[in-house]
Amino acid sequence: MNVRFVELSKTCALFRASQSQHPSMWNSQVSARLPIPFLFLWRTTLVEKQLLGRLGFERTSKVRLRAQMSQSSKSYSSEGSKQGKRYEALLLDAGGTLLQTVKPIEETYATIGSKYGVRASSGEIKQGFKKAFAEPWPERLRYQGDGRPFWRHIVVQATGCASNDYFEELYNHFSRGDVWKLPTGSYEVLRHLKDAGGLKLAVVSNFDNRLRPILEELNVAILFNAIIISSEVGYEKPAPQIFETALDQLGVDASKAIHVGDDARNDKIGANALGIDSWLWGKEVHTFQEILHRIIGLNVE
Repeated sequence: MNVRFVELSKTCALFRASQSQHPSMWNSQVSARLPIPFLFLWRTTLVEKQLLGRLGFERTSKVRLRAQMSQSSKSYSSEGSKQGKRYEALLLDAGGTLLQTVKPIEETYATIGSKYGVRASSGEIKQGFKKAFAEPWPERLRYQGDGRPFWRHIVVQATGCASNDYFEELYNHFSRGDVWKLPTGSYEVLRHLKDAGGLKLAVVSNFDNRLRPILEELNVAILFNAIIISSEVGYEKPAPQIFETALDQLGVDASKAIHVGDDARNDKIGANALGIDSWLWGKEVHTFQEILHRIIGLNVE
């Protein structure tokens, strides 16, 4: 019997055994044990077909499933894969990539601001936020220590409110882990890339000293071999030094690393300047499952 058939059968057996006792366990435990590449079953029970469906594959015939996976393999083949490159490290931006706010930032600014006389709408605050971020900052670093001077400037520019009490409530609000969330499937993908794929993982982020506690509160910090924060190392993306620090701590050459972030200048241009491949989050990759497929591909025989 095909080895991968046995692996998937065991996975489905685990799913069947745990489904009645722990209905949601498949997301954290079963998915982590899925063999990659993921192959179809020649014969499937109804439960196994349901599992295939949950994993994004159609409940269909062997021929159609093979064709679907083959198409996925072609769609998600990375630039590195086309050149025979094997990545040894994945670098990730934090805010806007690995970390997403539970509620839109502008809505939080408006809701909390209503107590302090803020009359700007969420749309106006969003535009003001973007404009403030695009403006040059007079200091060498935006994020120094706790980053309060920079964030106070952003809040005032975005809302027109200079109340220190308002600022402090906002600042403390975004210091909490429950205000942030990880993208769907990111934890499972990162764990698989590290444990089964053997990749080294690093966060490379322009952020203040709240980032490390936030990652720890979300139980994701433990997955990373290195967490490089601009306020700690004294360099901000797109400066090459912050990427070099990550590569040094991981012990990986630039040509063997891939960086994913949401800012064209800081993440893509910054990484590429040092010889690191990069994908722009939200444009070139949209999910962590897509990152997984692009890195290791789907090896359909």
